[in-house]
Amino acid sequence: MEQAQIKINMLEWPDNCNIIVGQSHFIKTVDDLAEIIAGTVPGAKFGIAFCEASGPCLIRTEGTDQELVESAVKCAETVAAGHTFYVIIRDMYPINVLTQIKNCQETVNIFAATANPLQVITAESTQGAGIIGIIDGFSPKGTESEKDKEDRKSLLRKIGYKF
Repeated sequence: MEQAQIKINMLEWPDNCNIIVGQSHFIKTVDDLAEIIAGTVPGAKFGIAFCEASGPCLIRTEGTDQELVESAVKCAETVAAGHTFYVIIRDMYPINVLTQIKNCQETVNIFAATANPLQVITAESTQGAGIIGIIDGFSPKGTESEKDKEDRKSLLRKIGYKF
């Protein structure tokens, strides 16, 4: 029986951006995700890379910002798992588009939506690679105090997510 190799892949993207990592099932994904983002956040700055899993097995791309498209491609190349997508966004948050991406008919899974350091754990065989998990950011260092709670609520108001 073939043994799979477990690998930890560190993803990198530009500062002040977020990444959404997901899995889908069809070549049309890259076009549909671009339309979803552009239609949800007019003027959105984003780049998408989608790893085709059959036929020519190409990394398909779309986006409105070439730097972000190139960054998404680097993430796709790093993980190298079929039917996965990498969306890099700037000047917006995943919360602005995540529900619509989840509702995209090709979306199977969302693994991460973050600005934190991100490691993608893959299993690799002779057939290819697949994502088996995500390490998003760091482990907890304690439980929030009343001051931490006030700071959290203040931040949400400051960035416009609470009144």
